Amino acid sequence: MFKMKNKEAKKKVTNSYEEFDKLLKILLIIGIIVVSGFIIYAVLSPKSGYWYLGILNSDKKAENYPTNAAVDENITFYISVGNYLNREFSFHLEILKGNNDTVLGPFPSINATTFVNSSTITLQHREVWISSAFNVSFSQAGANQTIIAELWEVPSAGIRRFYDVVYVRLNITS
Repeated sequence: MFKMKNKEAKKKVTNSYEEFDKLLKILLIIGIIVVSGFIIYAVLSPKSGYWYLGILNSDKKAENYPTNAAVDENITFYISVGNYLNREFSFHLEILKGNNDTVLGPFPSINATTFVNSSTITLQHREVWISSAFNVSFSQAGANQTIIAELWEVPSAGIRRFYDVVYVRLNITS
């Protein structure tokens, strides 16, 4: 009788291992299918795009920006915009001047004065645009005088939308 119970216990254990083995195989197959789905989605889905907005110095380089200037001295700079959004991108630039009261952040500038607005410019994907030279001067001396460039998207239909801002701070002396 003891041998009979022992055989039945072994059979139950063997059946449990077989059931666990089947369940493990099913879970592994499901896991492989799910992971494969994520891989296929990542490969086939379009990559999110990006743009860039930059201020270039008088030599059209993103380096050695002026930090000091005299009252009424012209500061020459260029603006560069690159479109890598995987779509057409229409925009315009607003060039502003600011001072210590100007608030800058990931939003349109507050307490800044518009200097010039560009016309609407359209770039295709992977196209880069560099502006004509801008010449800005300040009529008052002071630290933290700021040249600001704001990028605004101009959609084919709808209201323009703020995209980005870059700026250079200057110490203006008399």
